[in-house]
Amino acid sequence: MKYILLTIAMFLFMAPSVCAQDTSVDEDSGTVETSAQEVQSEQELEDQKQAAKDQKAVEKELKKAEKAKKKAQKEVKKQKRLTKSINKKRKSIDKSERKIQKLTNKITKTKSKGKLAPVDEMEMNQKIDKLKMHVIKEKSKLAKLERKQ
Repeated sequence: MKYILLTIAMFLFMAPSVCAQDTSVDEDSGTVETSAQEVQSEQELEDQKQAAKDQKAVEKELKKAEKAKKKAQKEVKKQKRLTKSINKKRKSIDKSERKIQKLTNKITKTKSKGKLAPVDEMEMNQKIDKLKMHVIKEKSKLAKLERKQ
């Protein structure tokens, strides 16, 4: 009988502490669950921030590549224009030299025939001098363009 009373007494004294432990465990598990949710939400926020950061980096790289592409295209166009202007200068120089040659031939032919008046000869010589100056200027411009290339 002593044993029965002792077990009942122990049971009565221990029961409230066991119940208290149960409630505290429930509260602790709730806290653990909420902290797990907080950790998960924090992780999601970090993932979103990282994704946004990565996306911005990708966009930045795309813009950089696009800018480089435009710059390369602009450089190609510049080279084409430069080549074109060099060709035009060469043609202009050739044309002027041909005119000079024609005028000198005309002067010599008309002189040999005796049909050239001194005034006409002077005018033709002025035209030749003017064309020679033009050729000199064009050659200097051509040299500058060739240096750029």
